Amino acid sequence: MDTNRIAALAAEHIAPQKLLIDGESIEAADGARIDVLSPRNGEVLTSIASGTISDVQNAVAAARRSFNRGVWANQSPTERKRVLLRLANLIEKNCYELAVLGVRDNGTEIGMALKAEPGSAAATFRYYGEAIDKIHGEVAPTASDKLG
Repeated sequence: MDTNRIAALAAEHIAPQKLLIDGESIEAADGARIDVLSPRNGEVLTSIASGTISDVQNAVAAARRSFNRGVWANQSPTERKRVLLRLANLIEKNCYELAVLGVRDNGTEIGMALKAEPGSAAATFRYYGEAIDKIHGEVAPTASDKLG
């Protein structure tokens, strides 16, 4: 564990965050924000845009448009696998940044955070990426299937 890197990341400023709707980073419709407090020291960690009902409706409509375009569903299994494995690799590459952010946001112990947060997320994306070209709607037989 690189304690110097962890300490440096823990001291970094976290910019105020916006909403991500339809691929764009935007403020909430009414401009409202919520302070995020760190459980480590009670100080403001950052602020996030406080989405309104209108923002949620816009996000849902954007998600529906994206779904209807079929960009993901119409990709070949090979391409979807490539995307999921790339995401797993990026999570692993940035595991310290993600784990320290989790520690700062929710107070998790760093060793546990490294395993449970980025480690688990990367493993999940890798599992589903690898399953894309191996699972075809069939269920593997189990011992109970043979009892029937």
